[in-house]
Amino acid sequence: MFSSLSMSVFEGLALALIISLGVVIAVLVILFVIDRTQTHDAIRRNYPVVGRFRYVFSSLGEFFRQYFFAMDREELPFNRAQREWVKHAAGGGGSTIAFGSTRNLSVPGTPIFTNAAFPPLDNQFACTDPLIIGEGARTPYLAPSIFNLSGMSYGAISKPAVQALSKGCAKAGIWMNTGEGGLSPYHLEGGCDLVFQMGTAKYGVRDADGNLDDNELRKVAAHDQVKMIEIKLAQGAKPGKGGILPAAKISAEIADIRGLPRGKDGISPNRHAEVDDWNDLLDFIVHVRGVTGLPTGIKTVMGSEKAFAEFFDTIVERGADTAPDFITLDGGEGGTGAAPMPLMDLVGVSIREALPRVSAMRNERGLKDRIRIVASGKLVNPGDIAWALCAGADFITSARGFMFSLGCIQALKCNKNTCPTGITTHDPRFQKGLVPSEKYDKVAAYAKGIIKEVETIAHSVGVSEPRKMRRDHVRIVQPDGTSIPLSTLYPS
Repeated sequence: MFSSLSMSVFEGLALALIISLGVVIAVLVILFVIDRTQTHDAIRRNYPVVGRFRYVFSSLGEFFRQYFFAMDREELPFNRAQREWVKHAAGGGGSTIAFGSTRNLSVPGTPIFTNAAFPPLDNQFACTDPLIIGEGARTPYLAPSIFNLSGMSYGAISKPAVQALSKGCAKAGIWMNTGEGGLSPYHLEGGCDLVFQMGTAKYGVRDADGNLDDNELRKVAAHDQVKMIEIKLAQGAKPGKGGILPAAKISAEIADIRGLPRGKDGISPNRHAEVDDWNDLLDFIVHVRGVTGLPTGIKTVMGSEKAFAEFFDTIVERGADTAPDFITLDGGEGGTGAAPMPLMDLVGVSIREALPRVSAMRNERGLKDRIRIVASGKLVNPGDIAWALCAGADFITSARGFMFSLGCIQALKCNKNTCPTGITTHDPRFQKGLVPSEKYDKVAAYAKGIIKEVETIAHSVGVSEPRKMRRDHVRIVQPDGTSIPLSTLYPS
């Protein structure tokens, strides 16, 4: 009996195996016929079935390289060492490391800070002072932090991401830029200071035709948390093109906040229709500042020095009261959720070159105390922020650094609504992984960690406040391996 039972089980397993094998063979035959007869893909036509593996391996390659093959400082756009520092800081860990640095100090462009021969004593540690923006506005803003959150709109990032960032920024005492998608309830609920970004589509402050509605602008400015208005002209990832929000990411709520129809991509104009030249821009800034009473600035990217020189000369000619209260200068290496590759890769001057040049032009015309410069563009670690202060920035903002603090793994899926960490998706399946009550502490810890480490660098070079660092305090490695002061490369 036992033998008969064993034989029956064996026969059943054999039959199942034969059926399964038959199904596999049938599927392979079908795929073979499909691949051989289709005409749009040469690889699959010449190598039926096998050719499909090329696309599988290609799509998986970026993940295998990230975890197994790329060295700590090789990967782009952000390497493992940069991401791990943010993760460590967001977790509230100490800043000490052992044995030695893994950074190659001979790579051209590497900043090296010049330690003072006789630095201040430990009880004279450098600390950050608040700095006023828009002293001539009806409601100036006393900004408490050198490091703040750059623009990421509700739509580009998810509801739980906005909630975590808002609460984290409040805990850290830094400002949060709303991005160009309008002011959402989730920006407000954390209680942090807000910079309202007005993009070219004027989401949240537009009329039915897409023009600026002063009444809607007043409503935004009426919120006590809204401290400044940033008029976005361009961003580093896509200069000359407006924002892109894929239709898959536009929910009914996002459509209402922005004033968009559902089912269509949200495409912002490539520039403000009412601004044709520098005089128009200054008129627009004055108008917005007059309506809101708030410090008003612009966000842009350096294309040529000549254009910025003309801008500053126009300000001098018309009078400093017409000037923007701040300029957010983005670099060509800046990121975004969706942008054409030619613009992402090829257009816009890097912040490493743009910042020292633009700050020098501002200073030469006596506008240093009138116009604050906010640097942005792939600045996520303490050395980046300290370099930017040396180069002439008054404030620094970061978006992707804060995304890493939320748990971003650089999956490069921001534009596909399939972000596995829930940060840039509106799919509830993925959003449930991001719990704001757990993540906001990491946001705050990252910001505080950056500020503390920048103050450590400032203390080492011998100044009492990070903004007192100058171009002589940092040297830039040259192609021959030697370094020269930033002040030699870019005299101020």
